[in-house]
Amino acid sequence: MTKKPKKNPKLVLLAALAVIFVVLVVIYFAGGGRERIRHETEPSAAGTPPARGETAQTRTITLFFLSEADDLLHAEKREIPAGRSVAEDIETAVGELLKGPSGDLVSPFPPDTKIRQVFLDEDGTAYVDFSREFAENPAFGASSEMAAVYAVVNSVAVNHQTVKRVSLLIEGGERETLGGHVDLSRPLLPQYSLVAR
Repeated sequence: MTKKPKKNPKLVLLAALAVIFVVLVVIYFAGGGRERIRHETEPSAAGTPPARGETAQTRTITLFFLSEADDLLHAEKREIPAGRSVAEDIETAVGELLKGPSGDLVSPFPPDTKIRQVFLDEDGTAYVDFSREFAENPAFGASSEMAAVYAVVNSVAVNHQTVKRVSLLIEGGERETLGGHVDLSRPLLPQYSLVAR
């Protein structure tokens, strides 16, 4: 009677782990590791320069700025060029918000704050990424922090019906808060109760 050679259990385990690793790598590169965030890039005629004799398309947006009289957000209408995508429209609108109001209202943003990028996910969350200056305001009290955050959130949501929530990022990363008063660790719903009627 011939003896069957004994299988080394360590060798069998190592082979099984190698097979599992290869399967996981194949699944990852075949689509399982892709992000669900999509950048809006659908082209339209609005993004191309107007032909001779035509005018560029614009849209009217509503921006929210602070009033010193009542610490509420007040609406201001602006005309902006229509973007090629929702993300581009949001970036233009927030850029206008950072320029400040045209009347007696007050900008709740620290000077030199810039918008870095905007992107959307499939669930209707807009991610608005700001430069570090947005978080470097030592004077953020509860009401000024709330005004800065919800000026952005409300301005984005009121002008783009597909946006349900807004997440604020600083230099590409999440922040727990700007000044200790508003939780930024999760996407925010608009708060129209902060808007003057």
